[in-house]
Amino acid sequence: MTDTIVAISTALGVGAISIVRLSGKEAINIVNKIFKGKDLTKVNTHTINYGYIIDENEEIVDEVLVSVMKSPKTFTTEDIVEINCHGGIIATNKVLEICLNNGARLAEAGEFTKRAFLNGRIDLTESEAVMDIIESKSEESRKLAISQLKGNLYNLIESFRTKLLNLISSIAVNIDYPEYYDIEVITLEKLTKELKKLQLELKNLIKESENTKLLKTGIKTVIVGKPNVGKSSILNTLLHEDKAIVTDIAGTTRDIVEGEILLDGILLNIIDTAGIRSTQDIVEKLGVDKSLTLINDADLVIVVLNGHEKLSSEDKEILEKTKDKLRVIVVNKSDLDQNIELEELPTTILCNTTTKEGLSPLKEKIKELFNLEKIATKDYTYLSNTRQISLAKQAYKSLLSAVEATANKEHIDLIEIDLRECFDILGEIIGITYSDEVIDNLFKNFCVGK
Repeated sequence: MTDTIVAISTALGVGAISIVRLSGKEAINIVNKIFKGKDLTKVNTHTINYGYIIDENEEIVDEVLVSVMKSPKTFTTEDIVEINCHGGIIATNKVLEICLNNGARLAEAGEFTKRAFLNGRIDLTESEAVMDIIESKSEESRKLAISQLKGNLYNLIESFRTKLLNLISSIAVNIDYPEYYDIEVITLEKLTKELKKLQLELKNLIKESENTKLLKTGIKTVIVGKPNVGKSSILNTLLHEDKAIVTDIAGTTRDIVEGEILLDGILLNIIDTAGIRSTQDIVEKLGVDKSLTLINDADLVIVVLNGHEKLSSEDKEILEKTKDKLRVIVVNKSDLDQNIELEELPTTILCNTTTKEGLSPLKEKIKELFNLEKIATKDYTYLSNTRQISLAKQAYKSLLSAVEATANKEHIDLIEIDLRECFDILGEIIGITYSDEVIDNLFKNFCVGK
């Protein structure tokens, strides 16, 4: 990280301003060579300076404001210069090109944030939070990301690791210095009690985090049913737009149709699928097969039945295929005469798409299933992505092994090994321990200028 990097940090297109950002020990010198105005090497840190960017022929490229921020009080802890240009593709790319021609290197995806992490400015969870803020699609996901960016998750994990370290230290002292009378004796009984407290704490964190992850990713919701039961109408009514084509002809929807809505601040990623039935139509059959595949990947399945008709063999097949999934059974067309055999069904809700409030029972049921009110009003200090939760589960496995070892009265050395493993894995969550491969893979998903 001895070179100086540069990238466009704003969306490329027509706008009021664009920002070209540089970071590295030569950032100020590089921009000073192409800047017509004050001598940037002599200005105070965290100042904005008016002038022009000039090319190799000293022709003016753009009128700019240049922000100079000197190490170490910057995002990357390196010298940072931000050139505020007029928004536009040609001018912005020209300024970037001139910076490259004068010694800067084009930044890799996420390299500014990567440098902030590697230089100790932020931890790994805060790094992930930067991208989460950029990609937030709801107010709740933004709050979750902000909580991580403030270091709340880091503090939570470090607090847990400190408790583990205290136990490990006590075990080590008892093993290495048994002759000392002034040390606290760590008995299996006391160790078991402390480990069970930690086990419950980590278990609850994982459980709550898996629910809270919905704040970030949303709920993948698949609408299934046989043809002409009103799946597309339900999608359109939820989205308040005609996203899917609705006709009386069976098999109209042959491919998936997707949309997003916010429900109590939580994103619902809704997929309307092809009607499930036996068919000789090759294209429709492909749609049916895709519908069945989507059921397996869904967080929630909305099974739609037509209340105006009796249960068919196709309805019963769909109910059987979804019985092990988290689902809501919707009896649609409740505004018509009801001929469906409700007594043969598990708990259902009655809905229709003819009025604005026709789907209110469905929305309330989803809120109830996912505890959305609780999620939306509680503390936001939780693990927020698959990487973090996966590592926490590995750490929990090691902790559980230690608990079982104490119950079996195994040698205390073996218990210490499990606790150290748990301690190290939790360190991976916040980036105290990491591999270069993991770091490179994480930051490659960032936008280039961040």
